[in-house]
Amino acid sequence: MIATPDRTPLPRTFFDRPVLAVAPDLLGRLLVRTTPEGPITLRLTEVEAYDGPNDPGSHAYRGPTARNSVMFGPPGHVYVYFTYGMWHCMNLVCGPDGSASAVLLRAGEIVEGAEAARKRRLSARDDMELAKGPARLATALDVDRALDGTDACATGDTPLKILAGTPVRSDQVRSGPRTGVSGDGAVHPWRYWVADDPTVSPYRAHAPRSRRS
Repeated sequence: MIATPDRTPLPRTFFDRPVLAVAPDLLGRLLVRTTPEGPITLRLTEVEAYDGPNDPGSHAYRGPTARNSVMFGPPGHVYVYFTYGMWHCMNLVCGPDGSASAVLLRAGEIVEGAEAARKRRLSARDDMELAKGPARLATALDVDRALDGTDACATGDTPLKILAGTPVRSDQVRSGPRTGVSGDGAVHPWRYWVADDPTVSPYRAHAPRSRRS
């Protein structure tokens, strides 16, 4: 028998822990995005940890900026950034206020509201591809910079919240290098995913972007 996912909201104390504890513990949790078309619920299957000033791969490695200021705030808030002039990516801030660590949400399975997600992801070949990768995840859930700073632990009607879901057993969690990270940050095995899950994105090592002539 498949257990019914727990729809209790995760408390702020869940996120007020070291990023390497929070990241794998997010697998199997439910992310609920409220949209005008109705809620879209995603089961997290792949994440990456970024450890602030201790991590050359983190946006916060060199200190606070206007772009990354949410990372330096309290845990349980959403950090959204715009990349390559095309895509948004969504993170959850964790650790104590000021630590600037966060977890990038890389992939998941849409378990409710797939019809609304399909309208935003017309190029997806099937539902397993709707949120297969961080930019696809943000697109499917209609996440952009307007949601930067959103409190995912707030009570009442909120645009984003995290529910307990069904945590993944430790023997089903895999880890390895983070996707596309270069330099000293490339060595950390801080990408975590659910073993054999079809929604997990393929690993890609960092490849320098060529300049257009």
